Amino acid sequence: MQSAMFLAVQHDCRPMDSSSGSGHKSEEKREKMKRTLLKDWKTRLSYFLQNSSTPGKPKTGKKSKQQAFIKPSPEEAQLWSEAFDELLASKYGLAAFRAFLKSEFCEENIEFWLACEDFKKTKSPQKLSSKARKIYTDFIEKEAPKEINIDFQTKTLIAQNIQEATSGCFTTAQKRVYSLMENNSYPRFLESEFYQDLCKKPQITTEPHAT
Repeated sequence: MQSAMFLAVQHDCRPMDSSSGSGHKSEEKREKMKRTLLKDWKTRLSYFLQNSSTPGKPKTGKKSKQQAFIKPSPEEAQLWSEAFDELLASKYGLAAFRAFLKSEFCEENIEFWLACEDFKKTKSPQKLSSKARKIYTDFIEKEAPKEINIDFQTKTLIAQNIQEATSGCFTTAQKRVYSLMENNSYPRFLESEFYQDLCKKPQITTEPHAT
């Protein structure tokens, strides 16, 4: 279902215009499917967190990854609204944002950004070259499985740069995608019901005193 939806939704998460009758029906179907996914995206997040915190064999003597995904306090969650970087710096916040982007059919943006972050940390020239080619085939080239929305000139420049890969091969594209998420998806995430729930402080109820 997800792959079909990529054909119906632009990579910057904005729905395409429809002027014909068939286009209107297609849009209605797309919106219905999107509402269904938005309804259960909390379940997606729960599964994502659980799946991300299962390294295989538990390590003894060290904190498990499960502990790294403890639900944040309302105060911690509210910090995410101060800056996009605050959200990305939080493991739980990043996982929540990825699940949100998945519900909007544009998770390729955060996946590309994360791939670039990992790429920049690579020291080995051999690994740098192989990772550059994989990022290019996954996200950059025409009809890539997770093609991101960048201009033709940037794509051409990247194709040239990966011939002799350096840590700055994808800098321009990463900045473009970061800006896209910060200006489009991030504000919608902050308005989402899930995020608003995280920011709510639990109400303290007091039992009436007996007279």
